[in-house]
Formats: sequence, C-alpha cells, structure tokens
Amino acid sequence: MDSKKKELVDRLDKLEDVYKDFFRWFAGQYDPMSGGFYYARSSFADRQFSPDIESTAQALNIIIRNNLLKDMPEKMKQAMVSFFKRKQDPTTGYFFDNHSAMKKDEVMVHRALNYCTSALQYLGSEPLYALPLETKAAPDYIKSPETYLKKWKSIDLGNSWRGCDLLATSCVYIGQMEENERIPFLQEAVSFLESIQDPETGLWGEGSLYVRISGTFKLHTFYSSFQIPMPKTDRIYQSILHCLRNEEAGDMCYIRNPIDLLSYANLQIPHNELKEIIDITIENMRKLKRPDGGFSREIETSPPAPNVAQIKAGEVYPDMPEPVVLSKGLYEGDMNASTQTTLIRQQLYKMVGIPIFPLKESVDFYKLCNK
Repeated sequence: MDSKKKELVDRLDKLEDVYKDFFRWFAGQYDPMSGGFYYARSSFADRQFSPDIESTAQALNIIIRNNLLKDMPEKMKQAMVSFFKRKQDPTTGYFFDNHSAMKKDEVMVHRALNYCTSALQYLGSEPLYALPLETKAAPDYIKSPETYLKKWKSIDLGNSWRGCDLLATSCVYIGQMEENERIPFLQEAVSFLESIQDPETGLWGEGSLYVRISGTFKLHTFYSSFQIPMPKTDRIYQSILHCLRNEEAGDMCYIRNPIDLLSYANLQIPHNELKEIIDITIENMRKLKRPDGGFSREIETSPPAPNVAQIKAGEVYPDMPEPVVLSKGLYEGDMNASTQTTLIRQQLYKMVGIPIFPLKESVDFYKLCNK
C-alpha cells in the first residue's frame, strides 16, 4: 500500500470508533412479535407507535451492508417477510403503515412501495398481491409520457430537497414497466431535467446549498436506477466541496447525500481533497452520535416525524403532508439516520478504493436480538 492510500486508510480507521455500541442500539430496535423494527428508543414507550415500513427496510439495509443476511435465523427471516406482506393492501397493491396519515403522503407511499418490494426480494420472497400498475391503482399521470411530464412540471422546486423527492419517488412506476414502455418516459424525464439544471452549480431547484445538494441527491436515485449518466457531475463536485467547507451539516442527510453523490459520480478526486472530505464527514458524524449508540437525524433532537423533516424551521413548502409521528423525538438515535451512517461508511471505503468489511460489533447482532 502506497503512502497516500495509507493516509486515507488511517482516516477510515478513525471512522470505526464512531460506531461503538451501535449494534447494541440497533438490535434493541427489533420487535420479534411483529418482525419489524422501531424508529427510535422512545418509540417503545407509547402504544401509539409501532414498527414501521421505512425503519424495518432501513434495518434490513444495515443487515445487508454488514453481510449478515446469509446468517439471519430462519425464524427472524420469516417474521420480517410476514411483516412486509401484512402491509400490502390487496385491492390496490400498495403498502401502508397503520398511521392514518401515511397514505396521504405521496413520497411515503412511493417509498413504501419500493422499500417493501425490494426487501421481499432480498428475503427471497415476493408481494402477496399484484402491484399498483397491474391493479390499475397507479395515478393517472403515468398513463403516457406526456401526462407524466406534465406532473413533473407541476412540482414546486422552491425547496429542492422536497421537490426533487417528489420527482424521484414517482419513478417507482417507471421501474415496474416493461422496457419498451419505459423508454419514452425516461426520454421525457431526462430531457426535462437537463433543461432545468443550473449550468453553473450543476444543482437543481432552490434553497440553501445543502438543500439543493440534497435535491440533486434525490435525482441521482433516478439516474442511477436506470443507469443514466447524471450531467455536469464536475460542477456538482465543486458545489459539494464548497458546501462541505463552508456550511454546517445539521442533518444526517446533509452528511450522507454529498457522499452518496460523489460515490455515484465516480470522479477522480485529488488526494488532498479526498482527505479533507473524509475528515469533514467523520467530524460531522460524531456530532450526531448519541449516548444510546445510535445516530440522530438532527443536532438538537431526533425528528419525531421524519416524513416532514426535509422542511426546516423558517422554510416553507406548499401542501406539506401531515406529520407521521414515529417517536417522541428525544435526544436519541433513530433508524433513519443510523442506516445512513452505514451507507456513508460503505461509500467512503469505495471512494478510497479498498474492500468494505462488516463492522466489528456486528458479529453479536443476532445474539443481541434474542436478549
């Protein structure tokens, strides 16, 4: 290993210390009765809260990233499969949590559809019922490329993060189409996005720099899902570097989103800048580590309703949905932030160019789940 790579590896070694007691916290979020995972510790304390789709799918992602899926006890696997299957509505094919407001949030509905179908596939299963395209329950705007484009043009990008989330999550239907049907939809989407991309920054929409980077991150999920190159990644890189150096990351998403974007862009980052990016990222993560072993989305407290946490104090976005409250929002770790930290780690290893390995404490995960 040359001296430059060793410098980077030494920095990643420091990252490992940030995860102390993480798996003790993580295992404590599991509910063997339902097969699901709770969002936060305070979610256990009140019967209005229960394990939810997003937290359970995010937990499965942590399991997969630490190479634990192959060792999952059969009882736990079947319990998780049952959890996701129970969430599916037999008439529409959508997946819903018990919270009455969940099905009113377009982003949550689309995310749940993607989360549940992906999770069931990872677990070697499949949905019980047909999905929304087949049941004809999908929204009217996916009937043609023209109506789809009209929908996209109607989305307000005044807050890039929320607006681009609406754009990107609507692509779940395109993903379910046959390839020949999908192509004209993708052509309209790509052409539209190129027409509204900021030529100077490479970003989309409005808002603070972190908000615009987060919106751009949401769009990268569209580009990467369909293996389409994202335009102007060199400009995006410069915007990210400026943001990391000059802005405060008050949300775990502000830490994860730039790193995910950089990893996806697969640029040749100069050695000193990569060192700087890693150092800033680790320091920002430390600020969101909590005494319970988990990580929090926000600095002051964990947001009790992550579905509306994109819009911060002093910001506005039209027609925001009702908060879907998942916890008491204490100074505590939450599943939303914690799953992001495992992805940050994975992407940093990829950017340095060394193999990723499971976190050390992960070996005791299933034992801790059974305590």
